[in-house]
Amino acid sequence: MTENETVHNGSDIYLSKTLFIKGLQCHKSLYLHKYRPELKDALTKETERLFSSGHEVGKLAQNLFPGGIEVPYEGLSHFEQLEMTQSLIKEGRDTLYEAAFCHDGVFVKADILHRGSDGWDFYEVKKSSHVYPHHVNDLSLQYHVLTGSGIPVSRAFIVHIDNKYIRNRDIDVEKLFSKVDLTEIVKDRQAFIAQEIAKERIMLRGKEPAIDIGPHCYDPYACDFKGHCWSHIPSPSVFDYRDIGMPDSFALYRQGIVKMEDVSPDTLGWRQKLQLDGVLYQKNHIDIGAVKAFIDSLWYPLCFMDFETTCRIPIPLFDGTRPNQFIPFQFSLHIMDKPDGELSHYEFLAGGKVNPQKEFLEKLFAAVPRNACILVWNQSFEVARLKELADAFPDKKADIFAMIGNVRDLMMPFSDKSIYHWQFNGSYSIKDVLPALVPELSYDNLEVSDGGTASSAWVRMIQSNDNSEKETFRKELLEYCHLDTLAMVKILEKISIP
Repeated sequence: MTENETVHNGSDIYLSKTLFIKGLQCHKSLYLHKYRPELKDALTKETERLFSSGHEVGKLAQNLFPGGIEVPYEGLSHFEQLEMTQSLIKEGRDTLYEAAFCHDGVFVKADILHRGSDGWDFYEVKKSSHVYPHHVNDLSLQYHVLTGSGIPVSRAFIVHIDNKYIRNRDIDVEKLFSKVDLTEIVKDRQAFIAQEIAKERIMLRGKEPAIDIGPHCYDPYACDFKGHCWSHIPSPSVFDYRDIGMPDSFALYRQGIVKMEDVSPDTLGWRQKLQLDGVLYQKNHIDIGAVKAFIDSLWYPLCFMDFETTCRIPIPLFDGTRPNQFIPFQFSLHIMDKPDGELSHYEFLAGGKVNPQKEFLEKLFAAVPRNACILVWNQSFEVARLKELADAFPDKKADIFAMIGNVRDLMMPFSDKSIYHWQFNGSYSIKDVLPALVPELSYDNLEVSDGGTASSAWVRMIQSNDNSEKETFRKELLEYCHLDTLAMVKILEKISIP
């Protein structure tokens, strides 16, 4: 039997698990992945970070069944992976990682395959904290391929993160992961899986499907071909309307209404009318009374504060912490003691491999003057982190809640549209407000320019053994967080009314 015959199992259209799942979401996406991969959007840093964390979770889950043999991706062709898998099974190995199988022209890799007393159990590992419908399709396809390959499957499981787990020294994989037996559900989906494989294969023998854009472009995953499939959408369009009361963009699109200005103002909420006026007439809006009332509510000392935290890290880094918990590791403070006073700056960036929460809180209390007015951007985030610190350090609870009582939100005049500039494009993110009001400042050239990449950079910094690399990450993180608070200083200056 040739390599081609083994992998394709007699089929002229080869599929993988990834391709099949993409086809369930959108046949056009599958077609483009198969025949026009060069049209893919560039990978973002956030996407690369998510891929990396998923790989780490998969490797750690192997410890649920220690002593297994891995069938590697790298260095082996699909044919060689299939041969290695069959060889290990014939040798009597009871646990395989990334075992490879092909049936019905579909190639899959089982994260964990374990031989029990009544057959083989297989486990699909996910870094999420729940089982989602697309996970069931993923598992069902693997069942179809494994059983079709002659593997006597006893049970099929999804393994996911248990967010209630609290780390205590070494990771306890039995407590970190939850195993969900979906065998009966998977069996019930076998007819559906076979039908969908046939549909996808028929589609792939024809021309590119004429599938228009729709909600499926984001559900369950953001499509890799948005730049290609959405290239006919002008800017600004109905999809650029934002905020509370925004219209159903896809409903408008299906009616042939695509340009933002083609929407009747009578059908828009007042927030969207501000946005439309900005697009058509470069019209700005300011409610002087509301802005003055906001500024009059502030007092000195005036602190501009920003936190950086870990973000969606499924494997807890420190004792006493949970999966996906926000762990504050950095803050920046710009402080002004009096009107027209000198601006001072304080910053903290945890550098060790121990839980930074205690040191973070101590440094924060040391830097923030007692009873100072604390300005943040989107106070729900910083306030939530402070409340979590109060839970972690109950002896500091009164002081933390006193600090919370002094927090004010500089985003508020922008989110309630007391201030609207046409260049905001309907947004009140500081990343959109800053270039409109303070064009000399920008996040554009920063290596770290958002919370997700800040989280990733910090984890890489504390885990790196390369001093030069650690210093690079440190400088990038400090530069980013410093800009967040300096941006608030400059924005407040711009909106202050004599």
